[in-house]
Amino acid sequence: MNDIIHDKEAIDEAGEILKSGGLVAFPTETVYGLGADALNEEAAAKIYEAKGRPSDNPLIIHIAKLEDLGKIVTEIPEKAEALARTFWPGPLTLILNKASAVPYGTTGGLETVAVRMPDWDIARAVIEAGGGYIAAPSANTSGKPSPTNAARVLEDMAGKIEMIVDGGEVSIGLESTIVDLTVEPPQILRPGAITKSMLKNTIGEVIDGGKEIGTQSGPKAPGMKYKHYAPRGQLVIIKGEPGAVAEKINALAREKQAQGFTVGVLATTESAYLYPDEQVRIIGTRQDDASIAKGLYESLRSFDDMGVDYIYSEAFAEKGMGKAIMNRLVKAAGHAIINLTKEDK
Repeated sequence: MNDIIHDKEAIDEAGEILKSGGLVAFPTETVYGLGADALNEEAAAKIYEAKGRPSDNPLIIHIAKLEDLGKIVTEIPEKAEALARTFWPGPLTLILNKASAVPYGTTGGLETVAVRMPDWDIARAVIEAGGGYIAAPSANTSGKPSPTNAARVLEDMAGKIEMIVDGGEVSIGLESTIVDLTVEPPQILRPGAITKSMLKNTIGEVIDGGKEIGTQSGPKAPGMKYKHYAPRGQLVIIKGEPGAVAEKINALAREKQAQGFTVGVLATTESAYLYPDEQVRIIGTRQDDASIAKGLYESLRSFDDMGVDYIYSEAFAEKGMGKAIMNRLVKAAGHAIINLTKEDK
């Protein structure tokens, strides 16, 4: 693999790699993506191989221009057009019925296709240079926390891909909101920075979907079936009043340390003082959910760097961006949650 690339002249090289069927990692505003020509089934297959990703887990096609959408879907419903014109470029993925130009190897065997237009100049430049239709899941080993900088991509993808285009740290840090427009009312299959209220303000009724899917059926969108975003250590989420949460986390930490395990704590700027300095990682501030979203994956990966065995995290209010934060945390924890009641206190 080439070195991480920092200059704009690399865009043409990245485009040639993509058009020839190779793999290029590049930044978007959400996380770094692992790109391949979405209309080349053999190229898309290389993504699954490099990531160790199950073949029925669909890929999102990234485009750089709204007019390019028509080639890869059978129709553009009125609500889909309204969302695209309002939120593209941006962290919103639309699920529509696929056109014949899109191979089943890209859609995980489905008749639907997931599409978005990233809000990152470098990303759109790479997409256009590569032919205009680039499948790009997160550029990490499947199941691990997504990378928010090029160095983390290199950790997972060294020797597996041809190039990494370095655009610095991403601005959001969580994957895009996914909305299924093939059903009525439209369903949110994955929460993200584009919130339910924002969607409703644009197209009216939108419902929460995206329940965990059993192994007998394929997921309709990324992140719905398999374990995602998980650090190597066991992550446990503690819900309850702040004081009780800190007390419980410290008790659990002492217990695990007495057994010889190493422990890490995910906390905020408001609560970090409640935990031992050597254990805590400050994920962000509760005054700004965006800061928590941006810090989540890097904090989890930092615990991997330390070889931490157990990670305890405070919970966050599931409203606005907090819904996306908790969605990722819960999946990363494998649904390991401790709910504190008054009796627990």
